Amino acid sequence: MSGNTEEVLGVLREVWRAQGQTAEDVEEACGPAKSCKRMTDVGFDGLAEETDGDLRLAWRTQLAREGKLNQAAGSVRDLVMGPVSGPESR
Repeated sequence: MSGNTEEVLGVLREVWRAQGQTAEDVEEACGPAKSCKRMTDVGFDGLAEETDGDLRLAWRTQLAREGKLNQAAGSVRDLVMGPVSGPESR
């Protein structure tokens, strides 16, 4: 585990201890942690139903509905590397 993860776990343990919780209490409340290994049925097709199957439009609609869509934003590349300027932009 990384140092940051250890720090987070330490804080959580202190909170549980301060609240008088034991590991058994946490296990009972949260249940055993299981990870999902079967990803064949995971997807975003349901999201695209309202836009006649257009997944790109569905995501834009969802982001707009949540107030997260920035119409002035460029591409993901622009977000990561900044906008292209100068002769490279041609």
